Amino acid sequence: MKLYVPRDAAALAVDAEKVAEAVLAEAKIRGTEVELVRNGSRGMLWLEPLVEVERDGVRHAFGPVSPRDVAALFDAEWGDHALALGPTEEIDWMKRQTRLTFARVGVIDPLSLEAYEAHGGLKGLRRALGMTGPEMIEEMKESGLRGRGGAGFPTGIKWDTVQKAQADRKYIVANADEGDSGTFADRMLMEGDPFSLIEGMAIAGICVGATQGYVYLRSEYPEAIHVMREAIRIARAHGLLGASVLGSGFAYDMEVRVGAGAYVCGEETSLLNSLEGKRGVVRAKPPLPAIEGFLGKPTVVNNVISLGTVPVIFEKGAAHYRDFGLGRSRGTIPIQIAGNVKFGGLFETAFGTTLGALVDEIGGGTASGRPVKAVQVGGPLGAYFPRALFDTPFGYEEFDGEGGLIGHAGVVVFDEQADMLGMARFAMEFCAVESCGKCTPCRIGAVRGVETVDRIARGDADAIPLLTDLCDTMKDGSLCALGGFTPYPVLSALMHFPDDFHARGKEAAE
Repeated sequence: MKLYVPRDAAALAVDAEKVAEAVLAEAKIRGTEVELVRNGSRGMLWLEPLVEVERDGVRHAFGPVSPRDVAALFDAEWGDHALALGPTEEIDWMKRQTRLTFARVGVIDPLSLEAYEAHGGLKGLRRALGMTGPEMIEEMKESGLRGRGGAGFPTGIKWDTVQKAQADRKYIVANADEGDSGTFADRMLMEGDPFSLIEGMAIAGICVGATQGYVYLRSEYPEAIHVMREAIRIARAHGLLGASVLGSGFAYDMEVRVGAGAYVCGEETSLLNSLEGKRGVVRAKPPLPAIEGFLGKPTVVNNVISLGTVPVIFEKGAAHYRDFGLGRSRGTIPIQIAGNVKFGGLFETAFGTTLGALVDEIGGGTASGRPVKAVQVGGPLGAYFPRALFDTPFGYEEFDGEGGLIGHAGVVVFDEQADMLGMARFAMEFCAVESCGKCTPCRIGAVRGVETVDRIARGDADAIPLLTDLCDTMKDGSLCALGGFTPYPVLSALMHFPDDFHARGKEAAE
């Protein structure tokens, strides 16, 4: 009997380890031979721990499973049971997805290089090794892949800049400082399919002429740190990393560096300062990191999802990847659905799905059963969208046109009880706490923002134009996105939910 129990952090948080121990203990008592595979999460977080059993080559899901359910599941021979969900791939959540970047996540043992290769791994790298640098750049440009960390900058153009830069040493840096609220795609990929990130970084290194890479990983992800370090060790032992990648003669190696948890270190120049052992503060640009990055050398800084998608592009071809999506948003996007939502988790789909479909159909509406009031997309710096904007297609330009941003594609749902004036205050307070202090609009503006929102809450209606003016100053004057994007949640809350501001102010005045 072959059983799968996830080792993903989300599953571990709800006793997946105890479930795995119970499975082995029960099998021993019954004298049943069990092969237990510790896979990543399928992304259906409301069903974790999700246990799967393989029968005739088809995996059947059961969940959420607790340790006390294990004996009864063995009694039922892992068949007819109240927790049975049927074939995993036939669950509606799975059937509706287009999984390219996350095709192996939840399917394989993340630390089995053999399983990784059996499911298409290393095909992209082997193809890339037979191409010239310019050919690889053209493949990336044709794919239309854009930065999945939030900025949406074309990946091929960034690589092209680094490739053409003249230097004795170049670097590849994976930005794994996933700090946005409601986001967990980077963590899931690193914990569930770490070799895809390693392969993507190796392809990037060979393409631009970099021989060293770093995964800058936040300290709050201990399981991801462990899995990535072990995967790098395995990759090195099998010749995937080192002096000659897969015997090609190209040298490329990498390691994990752990950050201390500053939100601003998700910004690439702050990250590079931290990586160099300096204080994590924003650098003025230019020069761009692609010209003067880590240790002053040309550096590719890409998000984990961007780099983890590279092997797919080189395995299946740029045209295959480009055929998904809409407008200038090509390929697929791993959307993380969280907050007050019935079905939360990771859902990978082609760009173009509407926000309403994601919240109402896929997410199932609110967990509380109350009407949805607002949805914040793009982390703590993302705009709040009301139901009137639920027809907006998920795409970079489409969201920008409505005053929002996709960011790292976190979708956080709020019901009708949400206080939008309070959420606007939280955005300013978050910025004040997390600001690196380098520029005045962010450092001082956020503090004044909290004070101004408090004035509105006390009934001072004259403070509303002042808040708008302050947001304009922060947008135009901040050095990085932390101060520059904080006005998005504030102004969107004010624009779409004015009653929460005027009514609160009126109540306070009375």
